[in-house]
Amino acid sequence: MSDKNPKGSGKDSHYARLRRAHRDSKPPAALDGKIVLYGLHTVREAMENPRRKPVRLLATRNALARLDLAETAAARCPVEVVEPKAIDRLTGEGAVHQGVALETWPLKAKPLNALGDTDLVLVLDQVTDPHNVGAIMRSAVAFDAGALVTTARHSPVESGVLAKAASGALEHIDHIEVRNLAEAIETLTKSGFRTIGLDSEGPEVLERTVAGPKIALVLGAEGKGLRQKTRETVSHLARLDMPGAIRSLNVSNAAVLSLYVARDAIEKSGDA
Repeated sequence: MSDKNPKGSGKDSHYARLRRAHRDSKPPAALDGKIVLYGLHTVREAMENPRRKPVRLLATRNALARLDLAETAAARCPVEVVEPKAIDRLTGEGAVHQGVALETWPLKAKPLNALGDTDLVLVLDQVTDPHNVGAIMRSAVAFDAGALVTTARHSPVESGVLAKAASGALEHIDHIEVRNLAEAIETLTKSGFRTIGLDSEGPEVLERTVAGPKIALVLGAEGKGLRQKTRETVSHLARLDMPGAIRSLNVSNAAVLSLYVARDAIEKSGDA
């Protein structure tokens, strides 16, 4: 979703600060491609995901009791009861880990031909901020979207920051990774999806554009919105019609509103 604000708004510097904070808060590099997830809800959902391959769980005694996963965790990976400082060293300073961290292998992204039987898909066009992508995942799971499609490049990798923002949703939605987004959108269209690009200056209103049993919502990068090739490939360009002085939203806020509209349209098409 384009996020075009009036000149001088400082939005670009806002995202620059977010990127710096993300970079500075990264934990020490995990060996052999492993990552570190943290936070009670995030770790609980990860430990209950059979696709997840945990390596070791670090937790304070109190956090381990709150997780209520002692037997499950012990059966899946070594569990270490530690002091908070040991977790600080693993997650990096400033991470709100709530006394628990999971060293794990990242989940493997799937190809587009593994999309499966779903009626609602989110497609991200170079959305790079992990906080936004995590929040989008959380909303996508809440509205029962079947997959999140991103490009192999110019997308955030799975990380503790992204997982914390997703609040467990990372374990409940398929991540589809593609090399060419335009080709992926064309494939979705041929598969029966109405592909709708969200743009603050789109010629159509979203509520009057969503229709049919299968919808793919395409949202653009923070700041610059959808790329030209993406705009040319989607079947519709639509806007969230807002009467206020600010005519666009942060991409994660635009995602939750468009997901609500799309899910409602899908349900109504099934009742017709």
